[in-house]
Amino acid sequence: MVQNPEEFPSNWGRWGATDQLGTVNLITAEARARGVAQARKGLTVSLARKTPTAPLMGGPMAALRADTTGVQTIMSFTGSPPLAMAELMLVTTHHPEVTHLDALSHMVVDGQVYPGIAQAESSGPAGVIHGAADVFADGIVTRGVLLDLAPDGKLPDGHAVTADDLDAAAARADVVVEPGDALVVRAGWDRVPDHGRALPGMTSGAVRWMHDHGIAVYAGDIGDASPPVQDDFPGALHRLGLARLGLVLIDGARGEELAAVCREQGRCTFLFVAAVPRILGTTGLPVNPLAIF
Repeated sequence: MVQNPEEFPSNWGRWGATDQLGTVNLITAEARARGVAQARKGLTVSLARKTPTAPLMGGPMAALRADTTGVQTIMSFTGSPPLAMAELMLVTTHHPEVTHLDALSHMVVDGQVYPGIAQAESSGPAGVIHGAADVFADGIVTRGVLLDLAPDGKLPDGHAVTADDLDAAAARADVVVEPGDALVVRAGWDRVPDHGRALPGMTSGAVRWMHDHGIAVYAGDIGDASPPVQDDFPGALHRLGLARLGLVLIDGARGEELAAVCREQGRCTFLFVAAVPRILGTTGLPVNPLAIF
């Protein structure tokens, strides 16, 4: 297992010194066509969480904790007399309750963000200048592959997911993961009700597996282990995957419905589509990834 990040592969400079797309560059026209070919029935499944809201008047903005809500709202009115209903919404983007896409500016390691941009040049008080989430607003379209790590239930508490685990899941599904694929991982966990338990997560070896297989996007119900995996680089998925590889991460994805549909359809591949709102200058944005069969 990796303890020194310098021992780990890096995509810095692979697609240029100012690249903002990271591993989405691996989604070629052929990869998109391979994904579109999976949509044969018009059946769609959302991979996003159902995020509850709480009254904004009830307190300050939600903290980044699993025992609070990620979205607070307060009702508003349009016109006089009121002709329409509306709301003011406060979203804590990186909250566990919110399925979101991490921008490549999200992780700062040794004062830099992918692909070697100084943090001070990447973002400031007015928001993100380089590596903002809205660069993905045109949409990510490719083949998706579900790897179910615990088809009979859920992974054990604190399980360290290795490359062997990913290989075993691919073998069970009888699928070959190809460069440009979106990898959806189901472990059977939910960070919100499972808050306080030892959360399974990806080891540096699993992240290296994603690099070797050319994964373009990772979406899972688990991410980094909490507490960190012993004798491994802490926060490998974010600090190595996102920061060094530019691996695009969708945190808080939900795979239960997808796993059920994959069983019904007899396949674990589908068209994967995701796009974020065109809100400029953020380190992440809510996203509703879709699997289309």
